[in-house]
Amino acid sequence: MEAEGLDWLLVPLHRLAAWGAAGAMVFGGVVPYIPQYRDIRRTQNAEGFSVYVCLVLLVANILRILFWFGRHFESPLLWQSVVMISTMLLMLKLCTEVRVANELNVRRRSFTAADSKDKKPKPRRSYLDFDPHHFWHWSSFSDYVQCVLAFTGVAGYITYLSIDSALFVETLGFLAVFTEAMLGVPQLYRNHCHRSTEGMSIKMVLMWTSGDAFKTAYFLLNGAPLQFSVCGLLQVLVDLAILAQAYAFACHPQKPAPHAAHPASAKAL
Repeated sequence: MEAEGLDWLLVPLHRLAAWGAAGAMVFGGVVPYIPQYRDIRRTQNAEGFSVYVCLVLLVANILRILFWFGRHFESPLLWQSVVMISTMLLMLKLCTEVRVANELNVRRRSFTAADSKDKKPKPRRSYLDFDPHHFWHWSSFSDYVQCVLAFTGVAGYITYLSIDSALFVETLGFLAVFTEAMLGVPQLYRNHCHRSTEGMSIKMVLMWTSGDAFKTAYFLLNGAPLQFSVCGLLQVLVDLAILAQAYAFACHPQKPAPHAAHPASAKAL
C-alpha cells in the first residue's frame, strides 16, 4: 500500500532516468571527440589523430541505420548514429583543412626564389582519381562527402534488394557493430608504429572507455540485439589496450619510428 502511494514520485523518476539514459546514448558518443577537436584547433596539428577513425565510425553508423530498416531497435541507438555521422564529418572537415594548410606552409618554406620556377605544385588528391595510395587522404572535404554518399547509395541499394532476407539483415547488423568495435584499432596501430601516443588526447580515450562501458551495459540491460553486446565488450577491451599503450610508452619512452607517408593510425576523435 505504501509503495502504491509513492507511485506519483517513482513513475516520474523512472521516466526521467530513462530519458537521461537515452540522452546519454544519443550524445554521449560524441563527447570524447570534443577535447581532440579543441586540441587540433588550438595546435593546428592533426597528426596525432587518425582520420581512419572517422572512416570506421562513418561506415559503422551508416550500416547501423540500414540495419534499423530490417530490424527495428531502440530509437536512441538510431539517433546516436545520426549524431555520430554529423560529428565525424565535422572532424574530417577540420583535419582536412589543417592538414592542407600545413602542407602549403611546408611547401612555401621549402621553395626558394631560385628554384621555385623548377618545382611544380603538389598535385591535388581527389576522390575521383580512384588512387588507392591516397584513399582517405584527399585534398578537399568535398571528396570525403562524395565518398560517403557513394557508399551510402550502394549499401542502401543492396539493403533495399535484400531486406527480406533474415540472414542478410543479421549479417548487416553484425558488420555494423563489429566495424564500430574496431574503432580503436587504427589508433592502436598508429601508437604501435610510432612507439608513442604523442598528439593523442588521453582524455578522449578515457571518455571512450567510460562511454563504451556505459553503452555495453545499456545494451545488456535493454535487451539489444546480441551483436551489439558482444561487440561492445570487444570495444571496451580495445580501449583498455590503448590506455595500456599510453602507460607503457610514458614509463618507457623510446625513439619514435620514422613516419610513413600515410600512417594507418587510429580511432580518434
